[in-house]
Amino acid sequence: MNIYVGNLPHSVTDEELKELFTEHGEVSAASVITDKYSGQSRGFGFVEMPIQAEAEEAIKVTNESSLKGRNLKVNQARPRNERPQRRPRY
Repeated sequence: MNIYVGNLPHSVTDEELKELFTEHGEVSAASVITDKYSGQSRGFGFVEMPIQAEAEEAIKVTNESSLKGRNLKVNQARPRNERPQRRPRY
């Protein structure tokens, strides 16, 4: 299952994100999304957990938990085509 993790502190690394979820089961991948120009964290990331039950438990436990002073927003990631379209900026 692909898991969205929002409201991440900008100092969190891929490895720290992986460690947070490894406490709840097997993690096959974890990545913090960064700005392609500055390289700075955009404040969210994704975690891939192959076992559905472990992923669901990890979401339950980590959602609204605190990490470095910020409350995380954790839920099942939606495919790109299901996201609402943003209005163009002019």
